[in-house]
Amino acid sequence: MLDAKEFPSYWKVVPIADVVFFQEGPGVRKHQYKDVGVKLLNGGNINNGILNLGTTDRHISSDEAEGKYNHFLVDEGDLLIACSGVVVEKFNGKIAYAKAEHLPLCMNTSTMRFKALDAQVLYLDYFRRFLETNFFKKQLQKLITGSAQLNFGPSHIKLMNMPLPPLDEQKRIAAILDKADSVRRKRQQAIDLADDFLRSVFLDMFGDPVTNPKGWEVKKFGTVIDVLTDYHANGSYKSLNENVTLLDEPNYAYMVRTTDLEKKNYTDNVKYIDQHAYEHLSKTKVYGGELVINKIGSAGAVYLMPYLHRPVSLAMNQFMIRCNEHCLNEFVYYQLKTNAGARELEKRVQGAVTKTITKDAVRDIPIILPPIELQRQFIDVVEKINKLKTNTDNSSDLIRAKFNSISQKAFAGEL
Repeated sequence: MLDAKEFPSYWKVVPIADVVFFQEGPGVRKHQYKDVGVKLLNGGNINNGILNLGTTDRHISSDEAEGKYNHFLVDEGDLLIACSGVVVEKFNGKIAYAKAEHLPLCMNTSTMRFKALDAQVLYLDYFRRFLETNFFKKQLQKLITGSAQLNFGPSHIKLMNMPLPPLDEQKRIAAILDKADSVRRKRQQAIDLADDFLRSVFLDMFGDPVTNPKGWEVKKFGTVIDVLTDYHANGSYKSLNENVTLLDEPNYAYMVRTTDLEKKNYTDNVKYIDQHAYEHLSKTKVYGGELVINKIGSAGAVYLMPYLHRPVSLAMNQFMIRCNEHCLNEFVYYQLKTNAGARELEKRVQGAVTKTITKDAVRDIPIILPPIELQRQFIDVVEKINKLKTNTDNSSDLIRAKFNSISQKAFAGEL
């Protein structure tokens, strides 16, 4: 599926299966889950290129892990990826190595591991960087019919090729990209630290919103909501005699989707609707500053709508929320982003395969209500930190674009 002409003539283009061992995890059933034993790998454990087993608590018994699933036990140095339900643009962050401190660890469904069949033929760090390239992603998307999310397994990998330069050149390419990536990671760490700082400030000012050690007034979220609506709330699209058509070219209003909110991207590959559709979708108009909660898929994920300075409407599968005079939208957003707030949302998510959350479930969430003046003091801190984050984000975008450019040149043999 790769054209050998895209690479230097002395490079080989080989089937991935000829140089890499790969294996998908088994489908461990819910009734097999334990609180202790051997940790089960989950795609959610891999984020920003780091394996963090603390984000889940699923185990299987040691007897099962060392018996029935012995051949799925992870080894130190295995290259691990999430391979199901991953947004294409985030796939680079869903790749990580297993270290000694992560073991024992058992594979599970929706994850894969890779090893070099011969370390004298393939340098595994080079293969890891290949997985981040468009050469890999374009092949994959063609095989999975261009879905916006990656859901693939060994059957797809068996049909894919990769460029294979001499071993020394593989190591040189990997070293160059590792160095470039370290700069990118430092920028991301700065952004993550800013988010951690805001969560810390929230807890310092208001305490844990569930245990409520400072004794603030507590109300159900539904009692302080001024507006809670979604795309289907008024059936307005029916008056158009057909579903609203999303347009690729700029038109009257921007239709913000979950993928846009996840990526914080409101310029590339976005969708629009015409003025007629926008006027009929009156209850889903957003102006900036509203809370948005996913109602299906990544149900319970919460976002704060940015100010986009143009007509905007929500797409399907989201709730749009405005709070009344008793609380600020931004304050509630950061309350729901604390660990305790996230757990309150997770408790109300239903469904094993397709996860959903209802309006009534959102209304049922307990919310602490400190004095509005104190909420405003916290938002003042948020605004100052967000200005710093914006500057960091802008430089991160430039670094990310530079890294992608270097990566493409490296795998085209142009470095």
